Amino acid sequence: MQKITEKQLRSAFVNASKSETAKLTLPENWDSVGWDQLDYFGWRDAKMPQRGYLLREYRGTLRGVLLRAPDGGSGKNRKVLCDLCRDVHSEADVFMWVAKRGGQSGRDGNTVGTLICAEFLCNANVRKEPKPSEIEPDPAAVVERQILGLQERTDRFLGRVLG
Repeated sequence: MQKITEKQLRSAFVNASKSETAKLTLPENWDSVGWDQLDYFGWRDAKMPQRGYLLREYRGTLRGVLLRAPDGGSGKNRKVLCDLCRDVHSEADVFMWVAKRGGQSGRDGNTVGTLICAEFLCNANVRKEPKPSEIEPDPAAVVERQILGLQERTDRFLGRVLG
């Protein structure tokens, strides 16, 4: 990703009101984000932990999505696979994040959801090099495929939100 400004960030959301984007809390590491290591920029709001944000350049335009995490949960801890990074080795929590659709559809109450790492760790997860094996002797090639997969799946999710 290219470095973005706070103004660009706040104006990129396709499913949030101006008051919602004005109230969002930037992540603590905002000034030190490693933009070149990101395929999307995602974080949980420190003041509203049930709220998350995901931004990515989509079809040449920066797009942002306001997400909502489940309330409380059922108390059962089940391991599920993040639909974006698909990291089978991660021990991190995965939530069903839900987003209002963009435009009139979202104003009518329509939503879409997908499983995403609770702390938006996908960028780091896909960059973990596996040990070389007989099946895949080139770990760098595996990482490249994982990065491309993350980008494609994130774009598909954004496409569903945009309708």
